[in-house]
Amino acid sequence: MKLSDLIFTGFNKRVAALDRASGEIVWHWKAHHNGYVTLLLDGDMLLVSVNGFMYALDALTGRLIWENEMAGFGYGVT
Repeated sequence: MKLSDLIFTGFNKRVAALDRASGEIVWHWKAHHNGYVTLLLDGDMLLVSVNGFMYALDALTGRLIWENEMAGFGYGVT
């Protein structure tokens, strides 16, 4: 599977990669904190923001690469 075969979505602390052709879930991931999910695809890394926390996921597998609580930056939509 290639990145171009996937589309990404996020709802209430959850992120999912869907097969572009079928809409089936390829992988899913859940953040530690509740809230609105903002996504940014940067090459093969999917950056996820949830209530002031940042996460980097491997876009092909959903594996967590790193997380950062972004102390002092506050909360809200990224």
